[in-house]
Parts: sequence; C-alpha cells; structure tokens
Amino acid sequence: MYTEIYGIALRSLLISSTATLLALVWSIPFTAKLISIRHRSKDIIIGIFNTLIGLPTVLVGLVLYLLFSYSGPLGFLELLYTPYTIIIGESILITPLVISLLYEVFSRAYNEYWELALTLGADKLQAYKLIIREVISDIFVVSLISFSRAIGELGVALIVGGNIKGYTRVFTTAIALEIEKGEFETAIILGLLLFIVVLSVILTARIIKRRV
Repeated sequence: MYTEIYGIALRSLLISSTATLLALVWSIPFTAKLISIRHRSKDIIIGIFNTLIGLPTVLVGLVLYLLFSYSGPLGFLELLYTPYTIIIGESILITPLVISLLYEVFSRAYNEYWELALTLGADKLQAYKLIIREVISDIFVVSLISFSRAIGELGVALIVGGNIKGYTRVFTTAIALEIEKGEFETAIILGLLLFIVVLSVILTARIIKRRV
C-alpha cells in the first residue's frame, strides 16, 4: 500500500509541477506584454482572467475530453487518459490565476522601472528583462500558489486522466476512489499527505513574500 501511495505522491508532484511550469511559459510573456498596453481593453482582458479564476474544473475536463476523445478533433494524438492530458488541463485551469497574480506583480514593477530603464537607454526587450529580474522572487511565489491550486483539483484529473493505477492516478482521484471503496484509512493518509504538501507550499510562499 505504501509503495502505491509513494507513487501517487510522486506522480502528483511531477504532473502539477509540469503544469505550473507550462502555465508560466505562456503567462509570463503574455502578462509582460499586457502591462505595456495603454488602452481600456487592458482592464477588460484582466477582468476576464479574474473571472475565469473560478472556472469549474469539470468544465475544463469536459472540453478537453471532447477534444482528445477518439472521435474528437485531437483524438489522433491519443493523449486521452495519459498524464500529458492532465498536465494540459491543469495548466489551462491555473492560467487565469497565474496571469491575474502576475499582472499585479508586473504592474508595480512596470510603474517603478519601465520609464527609468528606457531613460537610461535600454530598449523594450531589456526593460522587460529588468522587470522580470526584479520580480523573480514574486514570480516564484505565484508559481507556488498556482501549484497548490493545480495539485488540489479533481475534475480534470478524473475526466481526462481516467484514474489509471500506476499511470494517471493522483492524490485527488485516489482519495475519491478510496472513499468510494470504503477504504477510509487509505483515503485519510492520502488526504493528510495532500494537505501537508499544500500547506508546505503556502507556508513557503508566505516566507518568501515576507523576505522580499
């Protein structure tokens, strides 16, 4: 039992960490570009992302299922019921949260450093690099918060992962399965491990935030 729990824990960490990194890959350049827009549409865009933070996980899972099912437009990729689809789903799910948090971080740095960098002769790319360098610790905090959101979701992992033992079973789907089987002891152990992971991540984020 403990070997399986160890596998579930490691798989959950790997999947959610990869999903978080993937979300950062497209969210950082998008948000960096967004803060430099001098148009009313910027407020509308960030408002949409703030709203999408509460997007139901089962809805994301359903859309991905329809896309990656064998009769769907992306069915030829054969990614359904694989860890890769869970990663894609979790990265999409946390993207609004990542962008919303990064927007606040980048906006403060933009107001403080952008004009100064350009005045000192930096081009726009160099100014963007300066902003990112100045807020790198905040970006790490954002990644930790987003990771805790990803690892605790159920809908995407269950719908497109299929809860396959030794392959796509993660914390949340394993807990749901053990409760359904009546194995409450195992469910409690998994729940405590998930709680410890999330709590550790949040505490780490708080410590880093206080030291910045």
